[in-house]
Amino acid sequence: MLFGIPSGKDPQGSGAWIDDGIVQRALRQLRDAFGSDALLIADLCLCEYTDHGHCGVLDGEGVDNDRTLEIYQRIATSQAAAGADVIAPSGMMDGQVAAIRSALDHVGFTDRAILAYAAKYASAFYGPFREAAGSAPRFGDRRGYQMDAGNVREAVREARIDVDEGADIVMVKPALAFLDVIRAVAESTEVPVAAYNVSGEYAMVKAAAARGWIDERRVLREILLGIRRAGAQMILTYHAREVAADIPCWDDMG
Repeated sequence: MLFGIPSGKDPQGSGAWIDDGIVQRALRQLRDAFGSDALLIADLCLCEYTDHGHCGVLDGEGVDNDRTLEIYQRIATSQAAAGADVIAPSGMMDGQVAAIRSALDHVGFTDRAILAYAAKYASAFYGPFREAAGSAPRFGDRRGYQMDAGNVREAVREARIDVDEGADIVMVKPALAFLDVIRAVAESTEVPVAAYNVSGEYAMVKAAAARGWIDERRVLREILLGIRRAGAQMILTYHAREVAADIPCWDDMG
């Protein structure tokens, strides 16, 4: 799963869709290096590319949903042309899956899958990622287009809408505080469900382990088993390399 930090940012986030953008270059290099052996997923959003840090272009002090969808279409086709197998829109704009599916199909990328961030909550757990990517909003917050933590029914509704619009996989983000949401979405949709074990969740484990307060290996196993048990068939996590190196001990995850 690729995210990009461009060398420069602007109000439109143009670095997200240009042919020599950082993610486009990475996709091409990875495809050249691994051929079809690697599944390449490209995150699609504007927050890392805009100078204001929001996930779409602005109209006054708010995000213009429809103009943003047009840009998302440009990003999706650019990422697919560069070699992405899966496009993962994370901006939580209304209609983003339908717009991206239409754009991909129109230019012949009918075989590219869409992993929709269907239930992305306005969470405090994103802090380490936003610091690393320089993507925190310069004003306001994202509660206008990300979801309220207390709302489960909206998550189910959004996941169903995304599936109806053409999503191949739906994702809940973050994971640990939203295990009930993962379960509700898994029980309400027929497509695979992914969960994102985000940077703040990762950082808490690392900080506690560094202080000797927990057995990191055992705690990590319990966390990922819990996410899997809740109904996630895919888990995105910053612990991935550690888990991959310890695969024989994870066989009972199913």
